[in-house]
Amino acid sequence: MAGGAVIAAAGIGAAAFDGAASAAVQPGAGGAASGSRAVAKAQDACYQLSTENVEGPYYIDAENVRADVREDRQGIVLTLRLTVIDSVTCEPVPDAAVDIWHCDAVGVYSGFESGGGGPGGGAALKGTPTTNTRFLRGTQPTDDEGKVEFTTVFPGWYVGRAVHIHVKVHVDGAWTDGGYEGGHVCHTGQFFFDETAVVASASVSPYSTNTTRRTTLDQDGLYDGSGVTGGLLALTYTQGHIEDGVVGTITMGVDPDATHDGTGGP
Repeated sequence: MAGGAVIAAAGIGAAAFDGAASAAVQPGAGGAASGSRAVAKAQDACYQLSTENVEGPYYIDAENVRADVREDRQGIVLTLRLTVIDSVTCEPVPDAAVDIWHCDAVGVYSGFESGGGGPGGGAALKGTPTTNTRFLRGTQPTDDEGKVEFTTVFPGWYVGRAVHIHVKVHVDGAWTDGGYEGGHVCHTGQFFFDETAVVASASVSPYSTNTTRRTTLDQDGLYDGSGVTGGLLALTYTQGHIEDGVVGTITMGVDPDATHDGTGGP
């Protein structure tokens, strides 16, 4: 990004996984034994890239297959670049359905009578129904490299939660005119944002209109403090100009044979 120093923070992203994968296919001077240790190290790395988390109360079945989920929501443009890999083999998981959803800049979710956003809804639109809307929700298939990209907005905050995005990974289902159907959920998680970026976003409209007391990352009851393992995104943006846009990346290690519904929780 032009126009100043670029900040890259929080998490190891895809680059570290690429390095681990390279180690796995390049045996060292020790021969086969050394190569086996490299494989084990790589598998440990990709296994630890994701933590299961709760689904929360604002999930709606994957029905909007699209890359741009913004609709009419205003805010800092967030390009979300995700990679899904098998946590045992470290191989990409192609044609998985990656499903994301999150609140808008003032803490409101689409699709609910209260407008979402915790008790009473978001600060600016408290109690305003969003029942017939589906903003900031979308599903896409991973490509042959297990990658998928969404265009959304940097999330805001609401009562009791740090800034976050929800995610599910579905496998073994089918793409239909109604979205993605069947199969099972092999991963339910949440993505988190480092405090420096969140504080910077808070001075930008419409985030600056959100008067809800913000829960910090350290105060959040669902972030385990483990960095990328716990869902912390690697964020890139121009220092002093976060309003120009943010790129968030992370690699999710999933077990395609497992089922994680993630029900309950905030």
